Amino acid sequence: MTEILGWQIPLRPLLAVPLVAAIVAGIGLFLRKFALGFLRRWSQRTATDFDDLLVAFLEKLASPLAVLAVIFVLLNSFALPAKIVRPGNRILQAVTLGLALFFFAKLVILYVQRLAQRKEAMRNIAGPLQGVTKVVFALVGVLVVFENLGVSMTALWTTLGVGSVAIALALQDTLSNFFAGLYILVDSPIRLDDYVKLETGEEGYVQRIGWRSTRIRTLPNNVVVVPNARLSQAIVTNYFLPEKRMSLLIPIGVSYESDPVKVERLLVEETKKAAGEIPGLLAEPAPFVRFIPGFGDSSLNFTLICQVAEFVDQYLVQHELRKRIFARFQREGIEIPFPIRTVYLRTKEEAGGTQQAAT
Repeated sequence: MTEILGWQIPLRPLLAVPLVAAIVAGIGLFLRKFALGFLRRWSQRTATDFDDLLVAFLEKLASPLAVLAVIFVLLNSFALPAKIVRPGNRILQAVTLGLALFFFAKLVILYVQRLAQRKEAMRNIAGPLQGVTKVVFALVGVLVVFENLGVSMTALWTTLGVGSVAIALALQDTLSNFFAGLYILVDSPIRLDDYVKLETGEEGYVQRIGWRSTRIRTLPNNVVVVPNARLSQAIVTNYFLPEKRMSLLIPIGVSYESDPVKVERLLVEETKKAAGEIPGLLAEPAPFVRFIPGFGDSSLNFTLICQVAEFVDQYLVQHELRKRIFARFQREGIEIPFPIRTVYLRTKEEAGGTQQAAT
């Protein structure tokens, strides 16, 4: 005879143990088939991804939980000594909680990866979030497991609380830069390889956005290191947002004897011709000229407006366009004047006479 949950079963223990295990396993398989089947059908009817991930992880978690359930039932069904049952139950609870936390952390990490595939802002912080998730769940798992094993964690909690405050005060600047770096990665005012200019004058390509600082490679091939806290509060011009293409304005002055209509036509013609020959100069949108700022002291002042592929292309484009425009003006007889000043000289007698006449 074997006692199971207070019942006397006419079976030997060697036969009763596998019988109870088979019954519990059968109940678990039945519940898994119908309960998870219902959840699977429900998740297929929804538009979100989280429920699909949840069902997938419940399917993975079902088998380990079924094994733990069989061990728990076997441990508590037979008349075993209390010195075996109590520690065994504590260990099973700790293992179950640890397993649940492990799978939940995996669920969160996989969900973050799904979000990173669809959202660019999440793509920047997906790696750090996964690392933080692992650390947090590992710490919580260790604490929960020890609490369930009967180890008091009050002193540890107190130490962690006091220690965290001390660490936060000691690392105030570092934490400020850390959270500023998170803001930059999520909000994306600047991105890797963007060409930016700070209000303090530094400009260049964003080479790296780290946890403490951001590195900007300047055109002379030097690196400017900017703390994230200062960068998040600075006024930044991003020449790659909303797109890399940008307008280039070239001021041009000609003599007052020139025909403004002819000057405008020549500038547009020369720029359109150069669009297919100068790297970085775009044919579309088409270049145009404005009679701005207009009448100068010694010249008629125009502004040629064209498009370049990105910020650094403007230097070569200006260099080549100015040479072509100068050569075209020389062929067309259009003068680019020097500044002219008219000086009137008067003798003392003329000055005195003017003064006397004025009086």
